[in-house]
Amino acid sequence: MGLRMAALPLASLALLAQGPSGSTTTCNNTPAYSPCELVFELSASEAAAHPNPYGAVDLSVEFRSPRQRIYALPGYWDGGRRMVVRVAPVEAGEWNYRVNSNIAGWNGLEGSFTAAASDAPGFIRAAEMHHWAYTERNLPHLWMGVNELGFAAMDEAAFRALADAQAARKFNHWRGFALGQAPQAAYPSGAPDIAYFQKLDQRILYLNRKGIVADLILARQPSVLANMFPGWQQRRRFVRYLAARYAAMNVTWQGAAEFEDDPDGRALLKETGLVLKESDPYHHPRTSGARVTSAPLLDDGWMDFAAYGPGADDSAGAIEHQLYPAPFVNLDLGREDSLARQPEDNGIDAATLRHRLWNATMDGQYPTYENLRTGEEFTDSPGARAMTAWFNFMSATRHWELEPYFDVDGGRAVALEDTEYIVYIEKPGPLELQVEKHSYDVIWMNPATGDAVKEKKSFNGDHFTGEPPDRYHDWVLHLVRPGRLESMARTYRFESRLGPDDNPRSQPIAMQVIETDPAKVPFEIERPTSDLSLSIAVPYSVKTTKQTRATRRMMWLWTLEATSSGQGYRVLATGESGFFQTPASLARGLPATALLRLYGMNANGKVYELTKAGQITQ
Repeated sequence: MGLRMAALPLASLALLAQGPSGSTTTCNNTPAYSPCELVFELSASEAAAHPNPYGAVDLSVEFRSPRQRIYALPGYWDGGRRMVVRVAPVEAGEWNYRVNSNIAGWNGLEGSFTAAASDAPGFIRAAEMHHWAYTERNLPHLWMGVNELGFAAMDEAAFRALADAQAARKFNHWRGFALGQAPQAAYPSGAPDIAYFQKLDQRILYLNRKGIVADLILARQPSVLANMFPGWQQRRRFVRYLAARYAAMNVTWQGAAEFEDDPDGRALLKETGLVLKESDPYHHPRTSGARVTSAPLLDDGWMDFAAYGPGADDSAGAIEHQLYPAPFVNLDLGREDSLARQPEDNGIDAATLRHRLWNATMDGQYPTYENLRTGEEFTDSPGARAMTAWFNFMSATRHWELEPYFDVDGGRAVALEDTEYIVYIEKPGPLELQVEKHSYDVIWMNPATGDAVKEKKSFNGDHFTGEPPDRYHDWVLHLVRPGRLESMARTYRFESRLGPDDNPRSQPIAMQVIETDPAKVPFEIERPTSDLSLSIAVPYSVKTTKQTRATRRMMWLWTLEATSSGQGYRVLATGESGFFQTPASLARGLPATALLRLYGMNANGKVYELTKAGQITQ
């Protein structure tokens, strides 16, 4: 039988590399939120009866915390006769456990260990509807990610140097493929390459030690999983394997890098997402990457947040923020090219990336950065410095309570009304901003450098007008009530939307009611006037029927759903007029009944919706 337990504190990477010693050890004194392991060795007779432990041995352990919470974790094969259950105690005190297995000698084993207290903030979770917090002490989490998709295959010295440099730049999320960019090599013949995963263990733990969360992508597209693991049980075992190895670490899950072109992508992601939800008792945040938006998958019950890809623009993000009570993360602001721009690389300059960063912020999104050039020497690029300036600025705000704000002309804004207003002026010029009537400090920040200029005189009133210090580049305006912010800074509680008497009673954010009554919608769908085609782009346009100050500035979002396909909607366009083409993956059989939706958001943030039924033809 040979049950052994090896403690693996997060602070000791060497211990993970070496594995357990021959002596019996325990998880005793493992700090809270640090992983430790229960290691099981198959006997010679058990190994003979189960020659393929990865596919044949079932192992899970139920852990009961000092507060009597149950954490059920699957075990994973770690090579040879070795099976492991990795756990992160999230409370100090005595933990009890019970083993469940199809290995008779293990099934029903019970034990206990004592976890030590820790100052770790915990794992991250969705909070305040559109924002993030840590699980301990309600501390807010300011998500700022970086794409290093192939980090698992990097040279070790280069990986560590890059991780150190990006941590110094304040990046706290690192996004990459769990199976690397050559997934078959990590999972040859349908079973894990143990050396690959032990190396990945080391890297994720190293990132965690630097305060970086690993955003793990399961596959480039859902079809990759279907091809590698053709059967449902194979896919289930693979997903449980990843959850077993990494749920005890500080991670988030992304089902795919994008899914829209796979005809069965939504169903496969739901299948794998629900297994992740079941297998990860720590409930690390789950989503899928997307070419445009993963919001169509939110109704499937497995995602915690929505994500945007390189095909998204401000209209999609701004409008969907008003539709869904979930956090939003932009996974691809654009790829900065730190060398001479190569058109085939789709690189962008630092100014373009900075504009996208701040516009995404005004949409209520958290950002993810990427540099086309990989290596420590490119972590001090203008784009990376602008990301650090963003993080430093936002860290000094009540960022976890900011929401898009619309009483502004000449810029775009987020605000915690009555306390602080942040306005992004991409094209400097005259600015008007309506605020609650108080006295505010006026601060102008250069988003390229983070340098700030505070005006000598405070602003008193409810209608701010002014211009940035110059018109040479974009600017960020910060209006803030200093006394109010300082008093609120004494607490990070997420129920802190206070009443007029500053009584800390919860005032939950309410999603707006979308206006769908055609008689009250100030526009109409002018085109298309005929069925949609898979092979021909058709014109679209909207006609404004009620001219008001609010309708002079509109954002538009056109979506299409084939009602019988189960694929969810796809974003077709975000303009007032143009041409769009129906995605080939949207409809299974033709002709197909379809529902075209047009969302329009006016300058006041009010969202209207029109629907139009039709057919998709060849």
